[in-house]
Amino acid sequence: MMETGKEKEERASDANANISAEQESASLSDKSFSRRKFLMLSGGIAAAAMFPGIALGGGRSRAAAAVLPDSPRFSLSGSGGEMFRDVSLGSATVMQSFGFDSVNNALYTVQITYGSPSSSGDLTVTKLSMTGTILGQMALKGFGHGVSIGVEPSGTSAYLWTETDGVIDGADSWGSKICRFPFANGTTLYNTNPSLTKYTVPGTGNYSYTCNIDNYHGNLIVRYRDATTNPRFDVYNLQAFKAGGRTAIASVYQPATLGVFQGYCVYGKYLYLLDGTAYSTSNPSPGNTYLTTVDLNTGTQVDRFHTQAGVSLAYREPEGMAISLTNPNDESTGRLSFGFASGAAGSRKATIFYKNSFL
Repeated sequence: MMETGKEKEERASDANANISAEQESASLSDKSFSRRKFLMLSGGIAAAAMFPGIALGGGRSRAAAAVLPDSPRFSLSGSGGEMFRDVSLGSATVMQSFGFDSVNNALYTVQITYGSPSSSGDLTVTKLSMTGTILGQMALKGFGHGVSIGVEPSGTSAYLWTETDGVIDGADSWGSKICRFPFANGTTLYNTNPSLTKYTVPGTGNYSYTCNIDNYHGNLIVRYRDATTNPRFDVYNLQAFKAGGRTAIASVYQPATLGVFQGYCVYGKYLYLLDGTAYSTSNPSPGNTYLTTVDLNTGTQVDRFHTQAGVSLAYREPEGMAISLTNPNDESTGRLSFGFASGAAGSRKATIFYKNSFL
């Protein structure tokens, strides 16, 4: 069960040369949050769970007609800004993924733990403020590669969704299940801990599970490889999934146009993807990082854009995507965020940019 793309890129990437160019300027404008409204919205569109979808299974084709309602689509070439640049995280390794708690004004990052072999599945979760100040961290033991993280706000904290029960494949570890657990600062969580809620998704021959959450629309997204070995994305109503429902609202394969896969997220009926590699002699500035949009109701790629955000970063490896909202009362205040690892090997930093205009 060999993985490709993001899942193999990090080990070799530390040998790549550092490149710098003229620094971009951007700003982050914070607005007030409404916790009660956000929690109401995060329950999802109730009607979506009532529509017939498809049951997930190895090798089954995508639903003929998915039912995700219309929603705004981010302009990949449109306006945006920089959230923070060259921020140190809880570990010294490359940031693999990140996710937002827009209710409590925080974000969470995931890294392979510095000093642990990739095959261990040991991860470091770091909680940060929206300006990049470390607020806490957790250690996860035997979970996987940290390809994606979902954040589900709960009161003044959050539940985190990640891969777990990592299976060794060569030098790496990949999740065989997905899980949910409360963030608990300063703790170490083993994949055998009874406080960990694990979820299986039916299907023969499926593997390498990761997940993400669209909190505004109340959906859980599961990425995996099926019997064809193709990366695939299934969308579930979050509350129905936690209650045991396993009927997907939509299901699409990853477009063949992508280069090295580096992250994903969903907002409404659209899937957003990040691909590219770190700067090197064969990939000099401005690099090969692309943003891609897929319509989840049809599986059609509707946009692809070569981004030069962070072109001045040293190393500049694209890593992770997530959605935040500056005002949870308003769907139009969503931000499509995408990250980069930067800095020297053994002292990697994190940078996050965003797009905030819609077509």
